[in-house]
Amino acid sequence: MIPILIAVVALIIFVGAFILFMGRSGGSGGVKRSQSREARLNDASRRLANNPLDPQALFDMGTVCFEEESWDKAMKAFEALSDIVSRSPVPGIDNFGVHINFALSAMKLNMTDHAHRGFTLARSLQQNNFEVNYNLGALEFERKNYEKSIQLLQQARALNPESPAVLRYMGHAFFRLKKPKEAMNFIRKAIDLAPDDKESLYTLAECYHEANQTDQALRIFSHLRPDPVMGPNACLISGMIHIETRRNDLAIQDFEMGLRHQNIKPDILAELRYYLGTTYIKQNDMGKAIGVLKQLQEDNPSYKDVNVLITKYQELNANKNLQIFLMASSADFVALCRKIVMTYFAKAKVKITNISTHKNEWADILAEVNTPKFSDIILFRFIRTQGSIGELIVRDFHSHIKDAKAGKGICITVGSFSDEARRYTEARLIDLIEKERLTTILNSVDAKAAALTGGNKKR
Repeated sequence: MIPILIAVVALIIFVGAFILFMGRSGGSGGVKRSQSREARLNDASRRLANNPLDPQALFDMGTVCFEEESWDKAMKAFEALSDIVSRSPVPGIDNFGVHINFALSAMKLNMTDHAHRGFTLARSLQQNNFEVNYNLGALEFERKNYEKSIQLLQQARALNPESPAVLRYMGHAFFRLKKPKEAMNFIRKAIDLAPDDKESLYTLAECYHEANQTDQALRIFSHLRPDPVMGPNACLISGMIHIETRRNDLAIQDFEMGLRHQNIKPDILAELRYYLGTTYIKQNDMGKAIGVLKQLQEDNPSYKDVNVLITKYQELNANKNLQIFLMASSADFVALCRKIVMTYFAKAKVKITNISTHKNEWADILAEVNTPKFSDIILFRFIRTQGSIGELIVRDFHSHIKDAKAGKGICITVGSFSDEARRYTEARLIDLIEKERLTTILNSVDAKAAALTGGNKKR
């Protein structure tokens, strides 16, 4: 028993001593590694103090800093070394690797010009390197040199055909060059490999839109509308497509959804409000239009024609008949013109004998008018144009008066008449009614029409 016990104790002592030795050995190795790193830096610093352009010292300094991701120090060291080896290769130093590390360090610091120089120097040594061609292609894309970007990316793709990043940049570059069909081909492949790339999905929808494949574009934009990043843009473009296809109700839904997003870019926010306001106008919803446009005016007082729109449509919102005169359907416009004709002369009996319209631009109404003072056939022309009415339209009206054998003409516009038009009517039986007087007529026509109807009922 005793010999066995002695053997066991000896084994325990040996194992313990071995473990202690190994622990010390590992600790010593860690110190050596730390000392090696410190030694390399100290040696490089000492040599650079004597010679700031010592290639090996710059390489050691740059390599340690690059490994530790100290990008500013790494870039400075490799930049200086890159200048040296580009003039004359240094034996024992990987000249290509120096340029690459200089470029990569610069990219980490967002110093794209330095990165471009480094990758260009690297490419002068190796043209068939994926990393060099890809990064140079990406940098040329950011510089908006899209054709050059595509050339470099095509070389990168030849080395790695399934790189989503290469396919993505190529697709976006073709899109910037207004080549949507080529762009679609690459972007679809990129999305297959990286389905979460929402920006590429948005660009694919833009490609469909430019290629007049509206349904496919709308499907993607509708899918992206809830996205917190791409959503506001998707809502804006979707709404604009719906405006193009005259689906104003759907456009309003798009713009309203876009405005519910948080942290919208100021330019997108302004466009969403502008198009929502102008679409409300198309839908004759002046109250909502003015509210949205005033929000836009507060943030962007000089945005497009927002001030003009607010002034114009505030007046329309306050005068329903003026709104009908300018913007309503042809049937509603003609109905309003009939009321004006019937109430234009006080205490008159009026019989309308003919109504004609011209491209929803104006309406001509011929009426037999009998008053206590006169009886006559009078031709009315109601012009919806807000600008200045020239002599040609008045001449046309005068010809129509003669054809209708009317004794007099009354030409009414929501705009004004030019000096030439006024001079033309001086010796002719034509009255010109401009906006100010028309507004007065519109403000009272409903009450006069109601009184006329009531009087007729009593009789």
